[in-house]
Amino acid sequence: MTMDPFLGDQEALVVEHGRVLAVGDRDLLQAYPGIAVEPLAGRTLVPGFIDAHNHLSIAALHPLWADLSAVRTVDELALALRAQAAREPDARWIRGFGWNEATTGLLLDRAQLDALGLERPVIVAHYTLHQCVVSSAGLAELEIGRTTPDPPGGIIARGLDGAPSGLLIERAWSDAHARSVAGYHDPDRWNDLFTARARQLLRDGITCIHDAACTPSAERVYRSLHRRHALPLSVVLMPHGEALLGRPDDERLDGPPTGEGDEWLRVGPVKLFADGGVAPGMQVTIAGQRGEPLGILFPGLAEDARRAVARGFDVAVHAIGNLGLAEAIAALAEAARSSPATDRRFRIEHVCFASPRQLADLAALDFIGVVQPGFVHHVGRAVEGVPFEEEIWLAFDAMLRAGMRLAASSDDPCAFHQPLRTAAVGATRRTASGGVLGPEQALGYEEWLRLYTAGAAYAGRQEYERGTLTPGKRADLVVLDGPLDPEHPPRVAETWVAGERVFGD
Repeated sequence: MTMDPFLGDQEALVVEHGRVLAVGDRDLLQAYPGIAVEPLAGRTLVPGFIDAHNHLSIAALHPLWADLSAVRTVDELALALRAQAAREPDARWIRGFGWNEATTGLLLDRAQLDALGLERPVIVAHYTLHQCVVSSAGLAELEIGRTTPDPPGGIIARGLDGAPSGLLIERAWSDAHARSVAGYHDPDRWNDLFTARARQLLRDGITCIHDAACTPSAERVYRSLHRRHALPLSVVLMPHGEALLGRPDDERLDGPPTGEGDEWLRVGPVKLFADGGVAPGMQVTIAGQRGEPLGILFPGLAEDARRAVARGFDVAVHAIGNLGLAEAIAALAEAARSSPATDRRFRIEHVCFASPRQLADLAALDFIGVVQPGFVHHVGRAVEGVPFEEEIWLAFDAMLRAGMRLAASSDDPCAFHQPLRTAAVGATRRTASGGVLGPEQALGYEEWLRLYTAGAAYAGRQEYERGTLTPGKRADLVVLDGPLDPEHPPRVAETWVAGERVFGD
């Protein structure tokens, strides 16, 4: 499957010096006598998958911290965090990740963390990377008290007495994240962790990622690996501040702009936020009644988009809810007017809840929708059966019918990363509860594979180097074993990077 609309499906592919030399039917091989042949033996060859919204630089660090994804009781939490404290005795913060109250039923506050008796600040990061709970020592370290105001774009949750409960939401948790991660920073250690995570992705056919919210610390690691020719896969880094949901700083905006780099490491769009992740900006209509606005809208979006565009960057905006999407459309349209360019590419990350009119506007503006088919799995469980009347959840088919450009991605580690699995969810629309969310919005399995290759390449300005098996392009390849059936997805049998097999038989 070349994913090239002019070439279609073919029978033979010739690779030389890490690039696709020729593609055609079996007779093509007669022009290359003596060439080494790798028979597919009934399997399917596709371009290497490109995960257009992946947080490798965060997932890579997870082995450093306590995994709380399966913790269901306070006793289990205590066991995991005490083990973490013993494992990292010199770290300033004791950190756990993957807390998910929706699946475990475990609700947390600072009192439960204080009761563990740990002397250092404790932080428990939510699986969404949009909120956390910190201990009283953590609140003191962050200088958060009874009179501390909510930061713009964030919430410091409080008890009935007005004292902080320890729950920090959206931008209120950004500083806590940055402070707690900084204590673990070791360039050599991070190099090894980034490399190990990249090799895990290669096993699932991912040969390139767009790191969506690449901090200066992470960028330094990527550049160090690149200088040593040690990157296992290609990276498009999306610059962002150290505070995970914060605004970009002038120092980075004065640095290398979008497009700088090569096929292994290239600067992509600046990452900005329109609304929250656990508190998306939404307004819904049910039974003819328009509800009150919900969630959090982040201030400063229009100004930050103008600043980034003026310095030569493309822009990618996180927008989950329909109110967040409205903010993103307005901000990017204004930025485009303020700095006209012949090839400005703007991306909307997620596009989870949108009206048909908004999708038409996105298509008319030629904005790219970077979507996550796997979101149907966990988002669908919460919203299936609710009779929304104007907006649509994860409206993938409606996006294509409106004429939008789409790219597929995972949002790993906030959701599972395997392209063959997420594509199956996007095709079946099956949720974690076993129900089906809006089956009319399903896309075919092969369409998802196209969006994970050619679609994602366009979103990263990589269409001239990868994404299709076209002569001259880089020979990043994946061999799939099994039929392309979303009910019984195939497996990745082999992964090739620049013409070299890096995983498989």
